[in-house]
Amino acid sequence: MGIIGKIKGELVDIIEWIDDSRSTLAWRFPRYNNEIKNEAELIVREGQQAVFVYRGQLADRFGPGHYTLTSENLPILSTLQGWKHGFNSPFRSEVYFINSRPVTDLRWGTANPVTVRDPDFTMVQVRANGLCVVRVADPEIFLREVIGTDSAVDVDEISELLRRVITLAFSDMIMETRLGVIDLQGRQVELSDKLRAFVSERVDDEFGLAIDSITMNISLPDEITSAMTRGVARGVEEGGFLNNVGDLGRYQQGRAADAMLAAAQNPGGGAMGDMMSAGMGVALGNQMAGQFGQAAQPAPAAGPPPLPGAATFHIDNGGQPAGPFSVAQLQGAAASGQFTGSTLVWSQGMPGWVAAASVPALAGLFATPPPIPTTPTT
Repeated sequence: MGIIGKIKGELVDIIEWIDDSRSTLAWRFPRYNNEIKNEAELIVREGQQAVFVYRGQLADRFGPGHYTLTSENLPILSTLQGWKHGFNSPFRSEVYFINSRPVTDLRWGTANPVTVRDPDFTMVQVRANGLCVVRVADPEIFLREVIGTDSAVDVDEISELLRRVITLAFSDMIMETRLGVIDLQGRQVELSDKLRAFVSERVDDEFGLAIDSITMNISLPDEITSAMTRGVARGVEEGGFLNNVGDLGRYQQGRAADAMLAAAQNPGGGAMGDMMSAGMGVALGNQMAGQFGQAAQPAPAAGPPPLPGAATFHIDNGGQPAGPFSVAQLQGAAASGQFTGSTLVWSQGMPGWVAAASVPALAGLFATPPPIPTTPTT
């Protein structure tokens, strides 16, 4: 500073900070050799604090107001500089203005995805971003840990620091809550408050900062979002809930079993309905095993189909046609008494329904075996 600046410094006796950027967190008042006149005027506006620093040691602090600087309102500085009966002008001290207003537009985001252990989708990588509202809460810690010897500190200088802290806090919060990705998205407002608490613990005593609020938006991979949109991950089917993708196979098998049971439960079906249920159960069980692929435990192979040209028959099941069944299947039913000679049957090429005992291919199923011959006595 030249002679003109020195003269101006001696003439100016008003210490104030006029800032309209809302992004500067701290600013050091420029004064030649840091000299301040006796009875200089100090103006601290709303949202500001003025801090006097003498030889690197924080001295007196002033909140919003208009002050005349004397030894009476500078007690700590008076002690440090040994003023017993006032001081002679000028005295030396650095004056920092601290912006105590909240900074509301600090954006954050996870640079790398965070892996979440999910009960539905196993391992999922998620990202998060949002806004953080931060302010200087403790000027002394902020002065010591952040400002140092800088003449000004802008919000950009702490934004990268805060982004790293928030990202680590987000990862730790996910591990502590142990929530799946669907619950994470559904409870973002609640988890935002929890994240704010995690971050506040790491910046209050360390940097003198306070986190007033954090907004959080969790982003899922496209394939997970698509699955949720289609209703695969969580859906509603006739009042029943499909809880997760892991239950999809069981859900489809259950629906097929319900269809099988409905088909077999015909009014008046009686024992024949039981036979049909058993036969259809085997067929549908084999079909589902092939469709849903139980690779680890393959289903037993179904029996071979009827040979080409082998006769198959439809049967009267309580007034409803059922089948077709092979002769071997009907033989088992006849042996258990569920299929009798009076049961009506029909096969391809027959003009109509006839009693099973009148069909040559089935008549043998109902023949009574001859009596066992007696052994002649000698």
